[in-house]
Amino acid sequence: MVEWITAPGLTPYPDALRFMEDRVAAITAGTAEECIWLVEHPPLYTAGTSAKPADLVDPDRFDVFEARRGGEYTYHGPGQRVAYVMLDVAKRGRDVRCFVHDLESWIIDTLGRFNITGERRKGRVGVWVTRPDKPLTAAGAVREDKIAALGIRLRKWVSFHGLSINVEPDLDHFEGIVPCGIREHGVTSLVDLGLPVSMDDLDVALRASFEHVMSAPIATCASDVAATVDAKIRT
Repeated sequence: MVEWITAPGLTPYPDALRFMEDRVAAITAGTAEECIWLVEHPPLYTAGTSAKPADLVDPDRFDVFEARRGGEYTYHGPGQRVAYVMLDVAKRGRDVRCFVHDLESWIIDTLGRFNITGERRKGRVGVWVTRPDKPLTAAGAVREDKIAALGIRLRKWVSFHGLSINVEPDLDHFEGIVPCGIREHGVTSLVDLGLPVSMDDLDVALRASFEHVMSAPIATCASDVAATVDAKIRT
């Protein structure tokens, strides 16, 4: 059984870290169920374990927190749904690559319910959409924007941190960092793509997609699947 919790209002980031630490400890001890925690944060930047100082372009714009998750710099703020994923990866196959692949599939399936085609890109973390409505790149390629980010950490095979999907955040807020260390591509949201999707709409889709994707048997993953994801593992 996975417990779903939706936090009201804006959750301070230190409160989120404390909640995850406590819940992961309880899951590990067998005193709590797995948990998906849906939150929004006030505007802030987080630094993953691979964050490069040069990618924090405007360090005084918002508070910056050490996240201790995999990945680089990312932005959280109002209008972005963050799904903190506290799941027992041991009982889900003990395969980190497959687990991350499944999280990506969960995002892609969720976006598909709004007729958005989310895609993986080798060498890039997260989920991407093509933007044929934008000018071509200098190399003549179709532009791509990131719509969802992903970064996890494991402790004794229980995951925490998770994913974020842009519903209607202020996209200008991403300009204070190089999101996930990727300079040549942009960032988008469901509303930026022309979809009048509410946070409640996304939450319904996330839950339905989770039951469809994450409850299914884990597929065998190719060796390069999710290999670019910096998942910090502690046992």
